[in-house]
Amino acid sequence: MASPVLENQTEVQEFILLGLTNDRKQQHILFTIFLLLYVACLLGNGTILAIVVAEPRLHTPMYFFLGNLSCLDICYSTVTMPKMLHGFLIEHQTISFIGCMTQLHFFHFLGGTEAMLLGVMAYDRYVAICNPLRYTVIMSKWACLSLAVATWSAGFIYSLMYSVMTSRAWFCGPNHILHFFCDIKPLLKLACSSTTFNLTLLNIVSGCVVMATSFVTLFSYLYIVTFLFFKFQMWQSLWKAFSTCASHLTVVMIFQTPVVFNYMLASAIDSSKRDMMITVLYSVVTPVLNPLIYSLRNQEVKSSVRKILSKKWLSGRT
Repeated sequence: MASPVLENQTEVQEFILLGLTNDRKQQHILFTIFLLLYVACLLGNGTILAIVVAEPRLHTPMYFFLGNLSCLDICYSTVTMPKMLHGFLIEHQTISFIGCMTQLHFFHFLGGTEAMLLGVMAYDRYVAICNPLRYTVIMSKWACLSLAVATWSAGFIYSLMYSVMTSRAWFCGPNHILHFFCDIKPLLKLACSSTTFNLTLLNIVSGCVVMATSFVTLFSYLYIVTFLFFKFQMWQSLWKAFSTCASHLTVVMIFQTPVVFNYMLASAIDSSKRDMMITVLYSVVTPVLNPLIYSLRNQEVKSSVRKILSKKWLSGRT
């Protein structure tokens, strides 16, 4: 039996994804580039996730959330990358209506969850630096698990709202999506019914999520800098604090800045190739950069990697 959300609401049964380019030579080059990026994403985030699970001294709130971030990045890139890579190898890339709504849902579910998780990670750093004596009490195992479940659940609800509203739009043709996956703006551009409410909802809700998580992040780090300055009144302490938090701030800026341009300033009319380039930045490039940013600036992660590799090498020799 058809879902009441989809029943008698659409005449289009499938969409055609136009992708980044229709030039065959460029497609072959892009296939190689994005395949390498996808493999790097899987290896980098998979390595961090494995280290966090395997190394007992990394069983702390900070690395618990970092493990969640790595898991999110693996899933986030997997929602779009395999389909995009497949599209580079065939002439016409089609996706069913149900498949399109499913891809849209999981893309925004994982993206929304990551945005909220970055805010939680900033709060964790604030408690660790500004209230170290109560850190283990405030960020207990139960508190960390509750925060993780809350971010994943909120991301799911956030995305469900978009997927349901988009699926209720009337698509009567054409069915060519100017994108490499099913996203809200290029889909709404094809709708035959009014999309004003959808776009207004996209602007308001996305704006609230981005602004709320950005406010938590900026407030946390501003408080950290102020706290250390008045406590120690030494620029060395401020620089050390900034160096510790710089990796997280870098990830937040790379991830959330393009989201502002794509969704907070959303209009179905201006959905274009520029939007695709912006989407590539936070859906493909960011998941690859995250493990590099966190591992290169983190001595504990690097030492854990060396420890595990040395164990493997010793066990191989014996």
